[in-house]
Amino acid sequence: MTQPVFTLGIDYGTNSVRALVVRCADGKEFGTCIVNYPSGHQGVLLDPKDHHLARQHPGDHLYGLEKSVRGALAAARKQRGFDPAKVIGIGVDTTGSSPIPVDRQNRPLALDPKWAKNLNAQCWLWKDHTSWREARQITELAAKHRPQYIAKCGNTYSSEWFWSKIWHCRNVAPKVFDAAYSWVELADWIPSVLAGVTDPKAVMRGVCCAGHKALYAEDWGGLPDKEFLALLDPKLADLRDRLYEKAHDATASAGALSPEWARRLGLPAGIPIAIGEMDVHYGAIGSGVQEGTLVKVIGTSTCDCGVVSAAKQVPDIPGICGIVKGAILPGYYGIEAGQSAVGDIFKWWVEVVCGGDGALHAQLTAEAAKLKPGQSGLLALDWNNGNRTILVDQLLTGLLLGQTLYTTKAEIYRALIEATAFGARAIIERIREYGVPIDRVVCAGGIAEKNPLLMQIYADVTGCTMLVAGSSQACALGSAVSAAVLAGAHPDFPTAQRKMTSLKKVAYKPKAAARARYDRLYALYRQVHDAFGGVNRSADLSRVMKDLLEEKTVASRG
Repeated sequence: MTQPVFTLGIDYGTNSVRALVVRCADGKEFGTCIVNYPSGHQGVLLDPKDHHLARQHPGDHLYGLEKSVRGALAAARKQRGFDPAKVIGIGVDTTGSSPIPVDRQNRPLALDPKWAKNLNAQCWLWKDHTSWREARQITELAAKHRPQYIAKCGNTYSSEWFWSKIWHCRNVAPKVFDAAYSWVELADWIPSVLAGVTDPKAVMRGVCCAGHKALYAEDWGGLPDKEFLALLDPKLADLRDRLYEKAHDATASAGALSPEWARRLGLPAGIPIAIGEMDVHYGAIGSGVQEGTLVKVIGTSTCDCGVVSAAKQVPDIPGICGIVKGAILPGYYGIEAGQSAVGDIFKWWVEVVCGGDGALHAQLTAEAAKLKPGQSGLLALDWNNGNRTILVDQLLTGLLLGQTLYTTKAEIYRALIEATAFGARAIIERIREYGVPIDRVVCAGGIAEKNPLLMQIYADVTGCTMLVAGSSQACALGSAVSAAVLAGAHPDFPTAQRKMTSLKKVAYKPKAAARARYDRLYALYRQVHDAFGGVNRSADLSRVMKDLLEEKTVASRG
């Protein structure tokens, strides 16, 4: 009988890192451990003077790496048949774009006492939007000089992404910029640490981050050319030589586990490390993504991922975060979209505004579930952290319409859920509009598992059946799947997905009556969306409040 083998998936989120030990034969999860980052506010370094700023300390990433892996292995040892010596590969996913300034030895500047307390020397977390001015300039210059660069990322470059953040560092902290030999995405840096890479130019870069965040494409020879970068800043052009020429899909290895990290983690030295990808992209793999499937990883934000065979022609889709060959699955174009805030919105309402905790979440959910679509009389926009997809504008903010002196906390809570559902529908419609089929939607993450109300509202608003990924740790599982393929436990990704991933039995199907009401509310949402988003600058919104009151009256009677 063949001895079982295992892989390890490591998932770096916004507030914590988790490690997951998985049996390659069937995807059974043998052990997991979650470690919260110790620094800042729930792991995020903030600046009270600038709400756009969000950084992380790379030391937290290393602390979480060792502690989570050791914890997961300890849990796995309690399962019959597990032995750390049988772990044959490691996969890593992280948030992105989360670039880190590093020195010549591939060491983050923040680990140098000289820069330890300088926020600009830290990891620039995905949700940092301080570079919105630079992002706007990149969009304008690319549209004029290199339109092909931004055509594949929805025609708008984002402040969440690689070049805008680095350029902002150059503008506001030139000493930090000059001290950095290079910049490495967190998704590439962690695998390089495990592999013992001490030269930034030797770091294996994943096409996932490179293509979606750094304007990398084989069509124009990799990263943006130096002439274009010099239009932004000559020092960015100089930096290009210290970055990379080639980015890789998940068929490549980021290296082998170094003896030092093998000792620190308690794993065999020399086992392969899968190429790093962003969390939601490996989450899509862990949710069984295939052509025709849209995977929604719902967390603090939401990221939507789909794939289309690389043998087909995929049109450029305005407002979509990127269309990148090999970004998710090898042999497929990866399509990414998403919403900058989802779970964060509910957290803000319940914990910040209402001063509650998990118990209040549950209470408001129960009260909101008693309301019919339209009964609150409210309409909200889901832009509390800007708009990531379609409008791609981080200066947009949230909005609540229709409140009266009788509006309740639960009514607002439901309106915020509905707002995120309307945003999800807008994304689905935009992707379909350009000929990319979406035959099913698979949702992953704690919200998808724990909030049936939200899932039903999403089904009713979008008209799509909402399925739920089998694993509660889809991102870590996807990383483990990639490691299993790389290590030879499975011949290819489709086989590995069939063996190692699953769906829960629950399915949320659209209800005809609710969908009809939501169609009317969505029409109002699009009026407000297009007006405040700048799509329709001459919009007449004078009927919106009155229509909301009418919907409230009809719903209350029904």
